[in-house]
Amino acid sequence: MAAAASTSMAATAVLIHRLPTKTTANCSALPCLPHRFSTLAFSTSLKHLPETRRSSLLQVKASSSDETSAVDANELITELKEKWDAVENKSTVLVYGGGAIVGIWLASTVVGAVNSVPLLPKILELVGLGYTGWFVYRYLLFKSSRKELAEDIEGLKKKIAGTE
Repeated sequence: MAAAASTSMAATAVLIHRLPTKTTANCSALPCLPHRFSTLAFSTSLKHLPETRRSSLLQVKASSSDETSAVDANELITELKEKWDAVENKSTVLVYGGGAIVGIWLASTVVGAVNSVPLLPKILELVGLGYTGWFVYRYLLFKSSRKELAEDIEGLKKKIAGTE
């Protein structure tokens, strides 16, 4: 029953259009946009279509939410509390989190300042395209250089993981 109600509501939402508003003759020099067609025009044009075509235009699929598992808010909160209690250096986590937020804000400010300088974004875009071309030529074009890149990545992974 709920699926049928949502289906009819969705079909109704598709059919409802904004009626044209009253326009004045003293418009600006911009060209006027064509009016949207009304529901009346849509319903009369719908009558001329065959039944099978009409039903395919208004077909709406609904899915049941019983199949998906809902996350319980209480379970999520208790899980977060357990993880927070398991952290030994809470002050370090807070400092790193605050530093990350400040770093994102600072990066956003710098990118906005660079973006406002005329021609600089285009120059940086050209530099990025040039570097991408060099990287493709140096590491991706030939089989031996691809092996070298894979070995460098594996070495870097080992160095970061501390297994080297």
